[in-house]
Parts: sequence; structure tokens; C-alpha cells
Amino acid sequence: MDKKVERYYELKQQQRELERELGELRLQLIAHAESNGLKGWENGEYRVKIIAQERREYDDHKLYEALPDASLWRLLSSADAAKIAGLVKLEILSEASLRNTYAVKQVSALQVEKK
Repeated sequence: MDKKVERYYELKQQQRELERELGELRLQLIAHAESNGLKGWENGEYRVKIIAQERREYDDHKLYEALPDASLWRLLSSADAAKIAGLVKLEILSEASLRNTYAVKQVSALQVEKK
């Protein structure tokens, strides 16, 4: 069991290092695209795409006030965009009632694939 615990620890350390390096590379690639006005490019056998996305960041207080029933807050427990989108899809909440409860944040998603 000691070997398994040791191996688990080693792998978690590697995972953290890989995630850190991936984050740095992602930022560098997105910065390259932005500074050159690119939405994508090909580099040897790889195709790189930068995809613009919008994400909603909800204000907990404003969201709570906008809910038609306070018991809905127990379903959400916090401003989770995925849960809120699900409630809108189920027509429990409306887009109109959520107006002014969130800020839209622009994010860039990086996609690298082999040709």
C-alpha cells in the first residue's frame, strides 16, 4: 500500500506541473493570436483555433432577489451558471427575470488538433 500512496503522490505532483505548463502555453498561444489578429493558424501538422466564448458571472445577491421563489435558492446554493441555464431550459426561470443579475465575461478557448 505504501508504494501506491507514493505513486499517487508522484502522479499528483506531475499533474500539477503539467497543468501549470499547459496554462502557460495556453496564455502564450492566445497572446500570439491576439497580437497578430489571428483566429487560428496552421503550424506544421497542427491546426490551432481560438474560439471566443461568453460566460455569465452571476451576482449572488442580485440573483437571489430575482428568483420568483426563495426555495429555488436551495437548488442553486450559489450562482452556478450551469444550474441556472438548466432552470432556464426547464422554464423554471426566465431570461427576463435574470436580466441585470450577471456580467458577461469574454473568454478565449484554445483548441489544438492534429491535421
